[in-house]
Amino acid sequence: MTTRPRTPSRRSLLRAMAALPVAALALGEAPGLLGTALAAAPAAGSATRYTIVPFLDSNDGTVNVYQSDDATDFRLVQSSAYTPPGNRIRDASVFKHTNGYYYLTYTTHTWQDASTTIGFARSSDRVNWTFLYDYTVPIANLSRAWAPEWFVDSDGSVNVIVSCSVTSDEWIFTPYLLKAANSALTAWTSPVALSGIGPNHIDTYIVKTGSTYHAFTKNETAKYIEYGTASNLAGPYTITRTGDWAGWGSYREGPSVIQLDNGGWRIFFDGYGDGNYYYSDSYDAFATWSAPKALPGISGTARHFTVIKETVTGGPALTKNATRSLRSANYTTRYWQEQSALLNLPVVTSSSTTAEKQASAFTVVAGLADANACSFRDAAGNYLRHYSFRGRFDVNDGTSTFARDATFIARTGPASGSVRFESYNYPGYYLRHYNYQLSVAQSDGTDLFRQDSAFVPVTAWA
Repeated sequence: MTTRPRTPSRRSLLRAMAALPVAALALGEAPGLLGTALAAAPAAGSATRYTIVPFLDSNDGTVNVYQSDDATDFRLVQSSAYTPPGNRIRDASVFKHTNGYYYLTYTTHTWQDASTTIGFARSSDRVNWTFLYDYTVPIANLSRAWAPEWFVDSDGSVNVIVSCSVTSDEWIFTPYLLKAANSALTAWTSPVALSGIGPNHIDTYIVKTGSTYHAFTKNETAKYIEYGTASNLAGPYTITRTGDWAGWGSYREGPSVIQLDNGGWRIFFDGYGDGNYYYSDSYDAFATWSAPKALPGISGTARHFTVIKETVTGGPALTKNATRSLRSANYTTRYWQEQSALLNLPVVTSSSTTAEKQASAFTVVAGLADANACSFRDAAGNYLRHYSFRGRFDVNDGTSTFARDATFIARTGPASGSVRFESYNYPGYYLRHYNYQLSVAQSDGTDLFRQDSAFVPVTAWA
């Protein structure tokens, strides 16, 4: 395809709901927070894992844990994974520390109540959590401390950024920075306001690239997510994009930004005005963004979350430079087959003709756009690519567009030995059979889609 797809909190109305996080990620230099592979497909035998720990629209007394390998299709790992011993848990932020533990920090009270503490918990496996302590944020005349967010900077320092208001104006929030004073995360420096963002901005999420900090922050008056930059974490920040600059619309909050395997950037945010949770993607250093799309499966259920990314063991190991046939995981007599340059899924058996068997065999090679991903070549040397979403075989024209269209990231499938092939330049879109034809289609988060997009590499028919 020659064009990129249009892809891509519920909190409060002004003075009516709670502030979401000031969040931050130091990308590319913070393995404790983000894992090891930030902008490349996982190597064979490894997998990308995105984790979120949201509270629920129906219950702010507990959190669920979800994970995804593509930042689109999030699946439940554990319901009610953590319930604090008292108070509430909202806006939970998670990161993995250098000691191997996962840590949560979170808002401890509902939005109606004064809330001068933030909570902490930890886990060795993301499923079983232990309460650590509630910490009183030391700000004079503090009214509310909301949405604390972990931030691991490029120097390895661990920070929490939290939105705070004072009793003289309890609904006007300012982001503050706390820095861990020890590796046990039990002592914190005095709060420092982030300069330049100013009051009445909440949910500030900061992404660091190189030496620049990029802030995505909600203007609580205009209800838009704004954008600014700084050369220091504490600021001063200069806000350069306001209004509906990205096309996300208003009544949007709780932004969280992560880098995808193909190098693009994805923002997640809570569309609290309509009850959906959205994502949107950028490929030009945050200048423009795709039209927002609702996350499948968890929109309307999950509330304010941030995302961490890790590279873990256990991904599919697809042998490169080997000829394979690809069998449907849920229609086990049907195989990939090239028919008039298009990829279809007919029945192939030992009684099939030699030509049919040859048309059902493909060489798996290193991805044209990413060597950790894969591409598929037919006997004539043509490559499988998507064009108008349809799977077809064409001569490699040497362009970067062709390379991206012909590259797929292998993800673990639902059936034993099965693999799903995610489009490299359409994140969240997979080769999927429908009416026995293969196209790249957007995941809808259903088991049927996962099964229809799963294939088992087997010994080639020819």
